[in-house]
Amino acid sequence: MIVSINGQLGDADTLRISPLDHGLLVGDGVFETMRVYVGVPFAFTRHLVRLERSAAGLGLPMPSTAGLRDLADAVIEANRLAEARLRITVTGGPAPLGSERAEVEPTVVIAASALTPWPPTADVVTVPWTRNERAATAGLKTISYADNVRALAYAQQHGASEAIFANTRDELCEATGSNVFIVQGDRLITPPAESGCLLGVTRALVLELGRDLGLDPVEGAVALGALATADEAFLTSTTREVQAIARVDGVALPTAPGPVTSRLAAAFTDLVARNVDP
Repeated sequence: MIVSINGQLGDADTLRISPLDHGLLVGDGVFETMRVYVGVPFAFTRHLVRLERSAAGLGLPMPSTAGLRDLADAVIEANRLAEARLRITVTGGPAPLGSERAEVEPTVVIAASALTPWPPTADVVTVPWTRNERAATAGLKTISYADNVRALAYAQQHGASEAIFANTRDELCEATGSNVFIVQGDRLITPPAESGCLLGVTRALVLELGRDLGLDPVEGAVALGALATADEAFLTSTTREVQAIARVDGVALPTAPGPVTSRLAAAFTDLVARNVDP
């Protein structure tokens, strides 16, 4: 695998970051994952804006973004990838042992790998841990993913491919790497920013597509239990796109994919085909 570290292209087994990097030691960093279609990263501008927003939220100095796209394209080309996952990671760089940052340039890593398509439906489980909607990192895409790693392992142990978090108010929040939408009657609902969820790029695009289709989507708080009683539900993420939820905690939803999910999935596929940077 060919990667880029601080602008240098090289073999992943050869290039190195400092063992004192703050990202490694304390999880001080942010990242973005993008879907690559036919060798081109999708929605690059939106992802870059969110990367900058996450860095600002952490108070993390952001390097110049002028050359990031060229480096990303170089990594994709060097690995001869057509359908892929691209990741840009920015960390606090080398620092003393502890939480304090050093006055150094951030570390920037760009990597890409081949992508295996997700199945059309997913089974999910709710987990016994919560998101803290008032946390300093709420709504930021940080590299501190230990909670997600633990929750995803729990989901897989229970026969599911994704885990669902409530927040501290027992409201539906998000999944480990996905946003959640539910359909109740004629209402299409997804948790709002105030729930503590990360506002995904695909989530935003699906909300826009929903409005275009006359579905009148709502960003609103709902109880965690609303997911299991929904008429239909789906996940959205960069790699999953729009993926129907088939079962919640082992109980099947009425239909998967349902008519609303199917319409939005088709609309998203059309969007990708006509506009690589919406």
